[in-house]
Amino acid sequence: MNSTKILALIFVGYVAIAFLPSCSVVQQGADILTATGQISESDKKAIVQTSQAVQATFAEITEEQEYYIGRGVAALILSRYKVYDNPSLNTYINTVGQTIVYFSDRPEIYAGYHFLVLDTEEVNALSAPGGLIFITRGLLQRCKNEEMLADVLAHEVGHVSAKHGLQSIKKSRLLELFSIIGKEAATRYGPEQLAHLTNLYSDTLGDIVDTLILRGYDRKFEYQADSLAVKFSSTAGYSPQGLVDFLRTMVGDTSAVSEKGWFKTHPTSEQRTGKIQTEVASLKTDLRGEPVRTKRFQKAVAGL
Repeated sequence: MNSTKILALIFVGYVAIAFLPSCSVVQQGADILTATGQISESDKKAIVQTSQAVQATFAEITEEQEYYIGRGVAALILSRYKVYDNPSLNTYINTVGQTIVYFSDRPEIYAGYHFLVLDTEEVNALSAPGGLIFITRGLLQRCKNEEMLADVLAHEVGHVSAKHGLQSIKKSRLLELFSIIGKEAATRYGPEQLAHLTNLYSDTLGDIVDTLILRGYDRKFEYQADSLAVKFSSTAGYSPQGLVDFLRTMVGDTSAVSEKGWFKTHPTSEQRTGKIQTEVASLKTDLRGEPVRTKRFQKAVAGL
């Protein structure tokens, strides 16, 4: 297929996004391109399929699909950050994380939850779709006890439980678009054109990773994850006050690492702590941190 036809397919694909409510617009455009010889009948079929797939991106994604989307996002995250080489610490983080997961709204998902420490001074925690959760060495250094750690992990589990990452992906409306075009390209496009389309798909996942790392979730998602963190951690026996205490460590922070991650969320730390404190106060149970958990935490993070 020549470059003109490739560009025509990509162009109409973007038209499918711009005019999402109207499939007739895409159909008309495909008909014109076919009539003028720019694309073939099979190309037109692919364009119409793409348009339908774009509309379907708001339909429910299966847990298996969620997992593989998350793997793609996780791969890009791991291309930016090294894994912190400390098996015993990673085991400890997974033990605390799995405790929270057990008391969450989605304790069982395809392939389960996995937690991993990233070797960076940035203060961040990232939750890819499908239960792949990362926490940075810089964030761990800010935690003073296991309550803080558990509540931060509960916040990230909350993002996965509420499928916030998937919702962000679906807003892009591009995953299925490039998936359909990619299937067609595998049999008909040349290596150069296929590589170009693959790069477009990779760039889309890159945008998602940038949202997780640099921009953070929307205000409503952060508030919801905070609320779920209070619910999950308190049900697991942890004090949700730990999330308040952690957020307070970021108030007024002017360090270089404060430009990313948890510092970059839309609601400020003050706004979040106010709402969380109200929810904590409404709990019937008086939960307090256990000294044995603090000692366990201090032993696990020794050497950071």
